[in-house]
Amino acid sequence: MALFRRSREAGASTPLDGVDVVLADLDGVVYKGQAAIPHAVESLNRAAETRRVGYITNNASRTDASVAEHLGELGLTAAPSDVVTSPQAAVRLLAEHVPAGASILVVGGDGLVDEVQKAGFTVTRSAEDEPAAVIQGFSPEIGWAQLAEASFALQGRSDTERPWIATNTDWTIPVARGIAPGNGTLVSAVHTAVGRLPLVAGKPEVAIFEEAVARFGAKKPLFIGDRLDTDIVGANRAGIESVLVLTGVDGAKQLIAADANSRPTYILRDLRGLEEPYPESRVARNGAVTVGDATVTIDGDDVKIVSEGGDELDLLRAACAAIWNSGRPIYGLQVPERLYS
Repeated sequence: MALFRRSREAGASTPLDGVDVVLADLDGVVYKGQAAIPHAVESLNRAAETRRVGYITNNASRTDASVAEHLGELGLTAAPSDVVTSPQAAVRLLAEHVPAGASILVVGGDGLVDEVQKAGFTVTRSAEDEPAAVIQGFSPEIGWAQLAEASFALQGRSDTERPWIATNTDWTIPVARGIAPGNGTLVSAVHTAVGRLPLVAGKPEVAIFEEAVARFGAKKPLFIGDRLDTDIVGANRAGIESVLVLTGVDGAKQLIAADANSRPTYILRDLRGLEEPYPESRVARNGAVTVGDATVTIDGDDVKIVSEGGDELDLLRAACAAIWNSGRPIYGLQVPERLYS
């Protein structure tokens, strides 16, 4: 992984070197709420001058057209076909489990309804209509009544289980005012009522990544996300190099504790780092890792800062490399608060 590259005479490369398609998450990467995240728009526009840029989102509350319109308002050039959504992946999964034209109970917003209808299914909001399946996605308007209808539809059948498909299971979603409950919390409410789990279409499942790679004809894609449990895990499962950008949900504390499945290729402060030389890590014989002028080592059970250096991000990169290289779980180490605060 890039965190562990050793120095080369030619110097460090940038995360975009050799990349033909940039795949960016939206919430926490491009925008929070309606507002663009600082430096995101101009950085993606620069990337789009020399390569394809596409967008992947687990947010099921809007259509691909409305997402593209929003991106345009922020200053990005994006058509609906540039946006890959979890409702699109969910409807493809749905089609594998129910007959064409079936009645589907939809718990979600316009984005999910639109994709269900475009696929030729009939939308219902009531379990009394005996739907063939339940499909669930995030919408800020979802309340107890909608979750109850999903619960009613998913219980009481003794012959076969009615298919239940969730667009995604993100526990949280970043919005303008902070971090709010995401679709995973709503899915969990239904799970508690019915005692079963749904099939999941969006990140971290690979279907949504495979759709994006195929749609954009990517040979060497790079995925940008803000959370480890969906974005980075999903990219790793799909075999795609990834960026964790520190403008959304996950930060230093989560990175240091990341298991082998959720470690990104690159860690960036913001998207300006896409075109900046990515610092090499230098690993000493005793396992100490130096990034820039920051050095972190492990002595027994103690993670020690040998040199803080002049850049907090390089210190975090060095800490992650040292801890991850050790192969030891984070709960077995004493980590100074300085590294995750």
